[in-house]
Formats: sequence, C-alpha cells, structure tokens
Amino acid sequence: MDGHSASLEEIEEYHMMVSQMFASEKQGYEHYNKYARAKGFSVRLDDKEYVKGTREVKARRFCCSKEGHRLEKYFQATDQKREPRALTRCGCKAMLEIQHDAGRGQWFVKKFVDVHNHPLADPDQSAFLRSHRRMNDAHKADAVEYGLGGLRTFQIMNVAEKQNGGYPHVGYISRDLYNFFARYKKKRILGRDADFVLNHMRVQEERDVEFFFKYTTDDEGHLRNLFWVDSQSQIDYEAFGDVVVFDSTYRVNRYNLPFVAFVGLNHHRSTVVFGIGVVSDETHKSYEWLLQTFVEAMGHKEPISIITYGDSAMRKAIRKILPRTDHRLCSWHIEQNMIRHLRNPMLDDFRKLIYCRMGVYQFEKSWAEFKANYEIEEENEWMSRMYKLRKKWAAAYTKGRYFLGMQRNQRSESLNSRLHNHLDRKMSLVDVVEHTEHCISRMRRNEAELDAICSQSVPFTRIEACLLEINAARIYKPKNFKMVRDCIRRSCAWVIQEQTTVNDLVRYEVVLKDGAEGGSRRLFSVECSFDGSLMNGVFCPCRKMECEAIPCAHIFAVLVFVGAATIPPCCVSKRWTMEAKAAFMSVRNANTHVWSEEMSRYRELRNIASMSLFKVSKSGERSQQVKDYLQSIIDGTIQNDDDTEETTFGPIPSHYSAASQASAERVLDPKIVDTKGAP
Repeated sequence: MDGHSASLEEIEEYHMMVSQMFASEKQGYEHYNKYARAKGFSVRLDDKEYVKGTREVKARRFCCSKEGHRLEKYFQATDQKREPRALTRCGCKAMLEIQHDAGRGQWFVKKFVDVHNHPLADPDQSAFLRSHRRMNDAHKADAVEYGLGGLRTFQIMNVAEKQNGGYPHVGYISRDLYNFFARYKKKRILGRDADFVLNHMRVQEERDVEFFFKYTTDDEGHLRNLFWVDSQSQIDYEAFGDVVVFDSTYRVNRYNLPFVAFVGLNHHRSTVVFGIGVVSDETHKSYEWLLQTFVEAMGHKEPISIITYGDSAMRKAIRKILPRTDHRLCSWHIEQNMIRHLRNPMLDDFRKLIYCRMGVYQFEKSWAEFKANYEIEEENEWMSRMYKLRKKWAAAYTKGRYFLGMQRNQRSESLNSRLHNHLDRKMSLVDVVEHTEHCISRMRRNEAELDAICSQSVPFTRIEACLLEINAARIYKPKNFKMVRDCIRRSCAWVIQEQTTVNDLVRYEVVLKDGAEGGSRRLFSVECSFDGSLMNGVFCPCRKMECEAIPCAHIFAVLVFVGAATIPPCCVSKRWTMEAKAAFMSVRNANTHVWSEEMSRYRELRNIASMSLFKVSKSGERSQQVKDYLQSIIDGTIQNDDDTEETTFGPIPSHYSAASQASAERVLDPKIVDTKGAP
C-alpha cells in the first residue's frame, strides 16, 4: 500500500472511531480493545472523571498499555530479592477518551490518539497481550470440570486450543489458567483445610449410613491421623479382602504426610480400594492406630495376607494388630533397594533368590554361594537385614502361601498412577480427598462396565474345546477364565501314572509326558476326596490352588482322568467367579459431585447447545442467525464476569453444605513433616 492510500485509510479509521456512540463505559472499552487487538497493542484503564460532588463517572480514558514509564524508585532499589520484570512502558501517547452525555444517555468519543511510539504486535502475537486475555465464567467452569476429570493444567490448555481452533482464539494463556486455579483453590480452603475435610466426612456420613471415618489430633489441636471408608469399599472388602496391599510411600499433599491406600484385587483382577488413610508420621504407633481403625471399620474381619513395602515400623504394627495375618514384602520395592545396594553383575543372581521356586535348603545354599561369589562381608547391613526377612520375600519361603499371585504393591501403584495424573505436593487435604474419591469413582465405573459385559456375554471357546473349558467359561470372569483355560490346556501334557486309595483319600500320581515342557519327569501326588462321584476336596503339592485360588494343570489332569464334565465346587474360588458379589447389593454411585443450581443449569444448557449447534452449523444462514442471537444475549448481559466472587465453578464442596455441622472444637491443619521414604 502506498503512502497516499495508507493516509486515506488512517483518516477513515480516525473518523470511524470518533463517530462512535456507546451505551455504557464497558461497551466503549470493549470496542477500543477489539480495535487494539486488530492493530497489535494492549489497552489499559486510565484516569476517570466524576460528576462534581458524586461518584458518578462522566468521563473515562483508555490508554495503550505502554503509556507512561516505570517509577525511578524501582531503578534505584538495591534490596530486590527477585529479578525485576522486563520494561514494558515507553511513554506511548495512544489513547481513547469517552465522555457521558447525560441528556442522550450515551457515551461519545471526546479524544482519540492513534500514534504509537513502539512496534505493534503481529496478528499471531496479539493473543498474548494482556487486555486480550480474559477467562470468562464459561472458561472457568469448563476448566474446573476438566480438572475434576483428571486432566492436568497443561492438558486442559491443550484441549482449549483444540476446541477453539488454535491459541489465538482461546482467550487466555497457560499462565492465566495456572493463576486461576491457584486463586480458586486458595479461596476454597482459606486456612481451614482440616476443618473442611472433617466437615466433608460428616456430610458423607449423613448421605451414607455405613460411611466410617476416624481421626486424631495432637495436644495443640493439629490433625495427626485420618482414615475413611464408604459402604461400597466395605462391601468390596467383604468380598475381596482376603489379600490387602498396604502402602504408605506416597506423599501427595502440602504437609508431606504419608498417603496410605488399602487396596486389593477384585473379581476382574482390577484394583479395588478398601480404605484410605493419612498419617502424620511413619512410626509404629501411627501404623498401629491406622491398622486398628481399618479392622474396626471392617467389622473386625482381618485379611488372610498383607503385602507392604517393608518398613520396620510397619512390620512391628502388623505383628501387634494383625498377628494371624500372613505378611510378605513387595518385590518391587526390594528391587529398587537392590539397585541402590548391589552392583550390576549381582542383580540377576539376586533376582533368582527372590523369584525362583526352589526348596528352602537350596535357597540357603544359593544364598551362601551368592555371598561367597561376590565377597559380601557379614557386616553388610542391607544384606543382613534382607536375610533376616527372607521368609517375607523369597519364593522358597512364600511358596504355598495365599497372595493371589501378587508379588508387589502393583495394586497400590495402579491407584497411585491415577492420582499422579492430577495431584502434586502442593495440594490441600480437601483436594486430596476429593480427587481420591474421583479416582475411586472411575475405578468403580470400570468395574460396573466389566460387570455389564460379563452379564451379557460368555468368553469364546473353540468347537474342539473340552467340556471343562466350556464349563469354565460360564463360571469365571474373562481374565480369570483365560488363566484357568491355560491350566486346562496344559493338563494335556500330564498323565496319571498310578492311582491308590488310602482311607477316604484317592492319590493320583501325576507325571509329565515324555518330551513335554522340557521333558523332565516331574511327579506330583494329587490327593482327592469324593462324595459319591463328586470330588469334594483336593490337594496338589504345587499349591497353586492355595496360592492363587485357581486349580493347577495337575488337578485338571485328574479331572480329565476321572471323566469330569464340570469343575467341582471344591476347585472353584468364588472370588474369581460371576457370583463373587452376588450376595452384596452394589451401592456404586456414578455421580460423586453436587453442583450449584447455576452450574447445573449451565451444564444442562451447554449439553443441549452442543447438539443443536452442531446441526445448525450445517447451514451458513442459520449459523449466522444463531450467532447474532447469541451475541445479542452476551451484549445484553450487564454483569461483568471478570473475577466473579459469587460463582462456584465446580461442584459445591460438601464442607460448604448447609447439612454440614461445624465441629465443637476447631481442628487445626496438620504440621508439615519431614520425608522418610521407603527403606
């Protein structure tokens, strides 16, 4: 464009601006800000003039954000702890001043200066300028909802960019989103984190008569320990609480308190949560309180087995509170410590000590050889400690013990991986509780989906499948069926060499066929008892049934030998079957949040609008009509939704609910504790 045409354009632009009339001061600002975005600068509110003797504004000035200069005192300061911000002001004179005409009820342009003394931003840079970034209420509501869904802040920003067709059209940047969440979370807690959490628990207790929670405080009134469990978790424990994973190595809160998850394995072999706790420290006293409270909440039913990461205080607490519970250590944590204490060539040999199913005599021999080969001294503290604990981790000693095939805290790791999709060490206890409940809700949703699939289908079996495999498909959940099917198929490699009867027991000598599975002539004596022709008891020395609650290939070889068409009840553990929870009425609740009336209406309208707008978008004419109508609604809105204080963008926290009753004594927030970590 030549200079003449540019000059004409500037004149036309000037006349267009000064001839504008506005219904309100806000409308004048919006118009100038829209103009500024197109030109490439940011707008700032400047001076205002009042009607004499009143607070009524009669004139308002909007200036370029680069107007003025930084005060000299900031250049002379010598005690600055932070790096000073970059200079942005350079004395730009560009501005728009509007004045109110009381007679006509309109605002007109009194003065307009469009000369800048600095480079203007390119079109793809304008979105980052301050006055063109604003999170409105809809942005905030959607961001909170995405956050509740488990998305982290950067992921929410990515979604917003995709939805709006790129970053220039989002309306805000990542920093604005992070700042909003910081203000939003701070506003919700207001220094009463512990009180709000306990009020949340009381409201849950009112909604769920079986809900259980318990807490302790120190002498100063600070929250020390907390445990909670709802009715669904109690039902899950009744059905699947035979093996419990107990892990307190995770700290996902601002107080650095250990977060404890009691978890297990459900009938789909998925993670199921039995209870959640937070303790102030990792002493045996805290663990004793937590375990005692857990047992109390579960009607004093103790688990058969428990898996932990091996802290000495935890072991001491288990010996005292759960003396009849079989305790083993998590192999994953052992491997992590092994890497820290042993050199590379030693690792594979030590793993053999952990996992190889050898006899006790062979283990002791292999241990001595390991120490001799690598010249490990008796003074090695870690090796000495591991040897003393060998009965809690070595396969030679844990063989035949009931752990459902779990060797590590994999269930707790599964829950923790979900939590870490959103939680961090800056989170309040309220945040931890709410997001933990959300994670549990998602896990229950997945369980409900799997239950629905199982109720409407049966695992596929081939035409040539044996009767036992077909029967197993109708008994077991799909994942368990695959494991049972594998045992049934492997039973073909075994034959019955001899059958003897001693008293009421029938002993079958099960031997591997020549050339099968490596060709070694292993032999297992499977003992069975019968009630008529029905097997009502079975024992195999491989002890897979006792360890994993699934019949081994040797037992299936016997069933094939006796001509069984169905798997007898003595070989079926109910916890893996379709009937695992048949005796319990499910109270799974998909909606864990209660929304305000305003947000409920917004979410309903948004969902309807999404469907209707998609249809309207197929027509250009109808799209413009709807767009004009929606814009008229926005233009007619008087309330400024910037930094709205009254709106609750997420669900109404239960600690704000009218149903919640304040405790007689205020409970102070926990004290921040030092990290101990896994030994």
